[in-house]
Amino acid sequence: FSAAIGSCETCGEWEKAMQLSSAMLKSKVEASTITYSVAISACEKGGEWGKALQLFSVMPKSQIQSSTIAFSAAISACEKGGEWESALQLFGSMVQRKVEPNTITFSTLISACEKGGESKKA
Repeated sequence: FSAAIGSCETCGEWEKAMQLSSAMLKSKVEASTITYSVAISACEKGGEWGKALQLFSVMPKSQIQSSTIAFSAAISACEKGGEWESALQLFGSMVQRKVEPNTITFSTLISACEKGGESKKA
């Protein structure tokens, strides 16, 4: 499933990535942080920040640990969707869960705030 979802991400086929993610969950195939991160990224590339956050919120319910990559992908989806407040909330959750942010996380968060006219928060 991960390879197929990754192909969907590369091609910008977020809808197919969501369908594959759903099929994976229904078939009881064990997902990984990477699988979710790639699916979240596919939604981000398709401009579907809400779907990206929906996938991100399923991770804890599936006992999948949120990683720096998953958080960064979700923050990037918010940035692309102009959702700077959601990006900041995700970052707060990241810090609270003691997930280590990286350069991509910070630059995406700064960009989200700037696009939202909140450069002081950046």
